[in-house]
Amino acid sequence: MGILHDDVVIIRQSEQEGEPSVITVNCPDKTGLGCDLCRILLFFGLSIVRGDLSTDGKWCYIVFWVVCKPTWDSSRWELLKKRLVGACPSCSSASGISYYRSELQPPKPSDVFLLKICCYDRKGLLHDVTEVLCNLELNIKKVKVSTTPDGTVMDLFFVTDTRELLHTTKRQKETYKALEDVLQDAVISCNIEKVGPEITACSQALPFLPSAITEDIFQLEMSSELPSVSLTANNVSVIMDNLLSPAHTLVQIVCQDHKGLLYDIMRTLKDYNIQISYGRFYIKQGRKCEIDLFIMQADGKKIVDPSKQSALSSRLQMELLQPLRVAVVSRGPDTELLVANPVELSSKGRPLVFYDITLALKMLNTCIFSAEIARHMIGDREWEVYRVLLDEGASLSLSKRKVEERVWKLLMGWE
Repeated sequence: MGILHDDVVIIRQSEQEGEPSVITVNCPDKTGLGCDLCRILLFFGLSIVRGDLSTDGKWCYIVFWVVCKPTWDSSRWELLKKRLVGACPSCSSASGISYYRSELQPPKPSDVFLLKICCYDRKGLLHDVTEVLCNLELNIKKVKVSTTPDGTVMDLFFVTDTRELLHTTKRQKETYKALEDVLQDAVISCNIEKVGPEITACSQALPFLPSAITEDIFQLEMSSELPSVSLTANNVSVIMDNLLSPAHTLVQIVCQDHKGLLYDIMRTLKDYNIQISYGRFYIKQGRKCEIDLFIMQADGKKIVDPSKQSALSSRLQMELLQPLRVAVVSRGPDTELLVANPVELSSKGRPLVFYDITLALKMLNTCIFSAEIARHMIGDREWEVYRVLLDEGASLSLSKRKVEERVWKLLMGWE
């Protein structure tokens, strides 16, 4: 037996502006489910102000209290529900009624499409295109942007479609129209085509970055000194306790809130194959967050090995101090913005990073000469690295620190 399809996710919208809406998820459990749900909420731009989670290892019950942006479109609630339901263990049909079962099938890899846009350049253009793709639920896997001397821009986006419909004429026409509505007369040509694995393989960047770049954006991991107080979160405390519960290790976290905070915690635990039996999260005054998690290893036991405790505690602290890396560096006469975020072991990256980068540069009135997104192995982890070459006028009008801080604050949700 199971529960009815419509009862898996229940959303109670807030009645007054500023009050949180309540999202309840009731479904079979799986390791990493909390991470997958938080990632979806982050993609939809929702801020989690409180959360409760409980599970017996087979069935889980999760409640999120979320706050929307003032620009939130109420029609997106139904789409959000559909995406949350899709992240829960798979659906089967019994007597014409949909039920949930705990058997999980590995997801089929999504088809990759190449979106080629040729247009005339203007400030904020790349962000406007990125915003359209995000609203259409087209996931940017890789991008290559270049500007010619005559002011023409060629944008190459390798994308997947959350709705799995981009192979259809109707979906492609919807994409063309959305882009034309934003770009208007600036569009020269626009084309979408499905690409095979041989094309995506050829488009891949080198697996390892030059050492000069890794030193620029990974100072926190390579040195005992923090690169800049302004580019890290403050006062992160992670305490592990094995005395309070006979069956679980208690992890208590106190830190400053940031965009995607709960996602950063959940993805770390997911990568370590840690199961959460009970957890609660809430934000106090001054954006101070307190998180209590009762966890155990995949074998159902506490984490008693001091080395394992230390490794997990250090990784959590690192991810909360700097969930992303941001640096602006000089490459001879050029100025380059570097942003990096860790990729989950499931190969999922952090949502909306490129959106926030391009928005921050648009707010700074800074043009982008070229941009590239690629994944690289740095140390023993895979990272998604964004390399943005700024227009040569940017280095004269803006300090590197100002660009770094604006991009960092927007990524952290502190703007």
